[in-house]
Formats: sequence, structure tokens, C-alpha cells
Amino acid sequence: MTGTTLETPVFGILGETTNTLLWLGGIALIIGLYFIVTYNSIINAKNSTGEAFSAIDTVLQNRYNLIPNLVEVVKKYAAHEVAVFDKVSEMRAALLSNTDKWSSERFSKENELQSTMKSLFAVAENYPDLKASTNFLELQTQWAELEDRLQWARRAYNSAVKMLNNKKEMFPSNMVAKMMTLPEYAMFEAEEAARVEKMDAKAMFNA
Repeated sequence: MTGTTLETPVFGILGETTNTLLWLGGIALIIGLYFIVTYNSIINAKNSTGEAFSAIDTVLQNRYNLIPNLVEVVKKYAAHEVAVFDKVSEMRAALLSNTDKWSSERFSKENELQSTMKSLFAVAENYPDLKASTNFLELQTQWAELEDRLQWARRAYNSAVKMLNNKKEMFPSNMVAKMMTLPEYAMFEAEEAARVEKMDAKAMFNA
């Protein structure tokens, strides 16, 4: 009787301890799995955003490369439009040396450059020979194509940034995001004027 009385509490305590450890281990496992899944999803969102930005950056670099050719062609017919040429060249140089790749300041300057380029294209309205130039027509078509590609790339990028920001701000994924070093991607919004007046170079010069 005495042996049975002593053994029962001992096994009972061990059983309760084992159950508690299993319960705590299960909770830790669930938390660990959630952390891993959330961490990987945030990394995936970050990589998707970086990839989307790369598409934008490629288009913008192509625009930078096209601008000098456009300026030189227009100069042949309108050499006195110095203010426009200087403004475009200065803005291009500033953007080429810019180090804040995905900052709101950079995107604001890109929109400003786009608006300034409208002035360059508008110059051709006063020069029929320039409007008919084969070189200019080809460059103008390339510019219009780049603008179309930029619009598509901007939408994809902004969508990726929104998804990443949601993970960084919404509970409980924000707790995991705070433990990570993540870049701050700015949204690349078009200026109000650009949304209202979409520049179509081909339509402008085929009128």
C-alpha cells in the first residue's frame, strides 16, 4: 500500500510536467513556423520590389541615353533654344549622379525631367523640317515606346512597394519586419499634370 501511495504522485507529477513541456514546445513550434513563413514572405516581397525597380531603372537609363541624341537633332534645326537644351542636360546630369535610387526625391526629379522634355518636343512644332526629319521621327518613336514601358513598370513597382509596406505595417507581420533591415522604397507616382495630359510623342508630331 505504501509503495503504491508513493509511486502514484510521482508518475502524476511527471505526466503533468511532460504535458506542460509538450504544450510549450507546440506553441514554440507554431511561433517558430510562423516566424519562418513570415520572414520568407517579407524577403520575397522585398526581392519582388527590387526586381520591379530594376525594370524601372532600366527604362530610365534608356531615357538618359536617348536624351543627348534628341537634343543634338533638335539643335541642328533650333540652335537658339539654348535654355531648353541646358535645362534638359542639367537635369539628366543630376539624375545620372543621383545615389538615392528609389527615393521620392529621385522620382520627383524624373517627373520634372519628363515635363521638361515636353518643352523640347514642343520646339519641333515651329520647325517643319525637324518634324519631317527621319532621325527625329525615329528618336521620337523610341521615346514614346519608353514612356509606355515606364508606365507599365511604374504600376508593377508601385504594386510591389504597396505589398511590402503592408507586411511592414500590418500586425502581426510587422513584428517580424522590425527585426529585419529593409530598404525604404518610395512610391513612384506620376505628377498630376502627367496623369491628365499623357504625352504621346507620335500623336503630337503626326498631327
